[in-house]
Amino acid sequence: MENLPPQALERVAAYFRALSEPTRLHILNLLRSGEHNVGELAQATGYTSANVSRHLSFLMQQGLVQRESRGTAVYYSIADPAVYALCDLVCGNIARQQERTAVEHRLFAANAAPAASRRRRSAR
Repeated sequence: MENLPPQALERVAAYFRALSEPTRLHILNLLRSGEHNVGELAQATGYTSANVSRHLSFLMQQGLVQRESRGTAVYYSIADPAVYALCDLVCGNIARQQERTAVEHRLFAANAAPAASRRRRSAR
């Protein structure tokens, strides 16, 4: 991002906004397995077709998905597979953070239990 002009930074921010909504991440994750139409995506996500269409439109504006018309059906697929590398990187980072937090909680619990036991004994 170094030395990017403000217009380019706006595009980068818009790209990340596209990834900041859980519904869109769910849709992108479903498209990882291949193309789908709106009805299939709506059924798989549990959202309405109108809601899925709105999110797909936003993802298209950012160049993340593409659409292909076949007769009366429209199929969506990933236009930028690099989005999965980015998402995997972020997911891996979050998993490492959660693991560190879990270790800290276990250490805290292990150290807190003997102290609580000592307090109960001294209160007697």
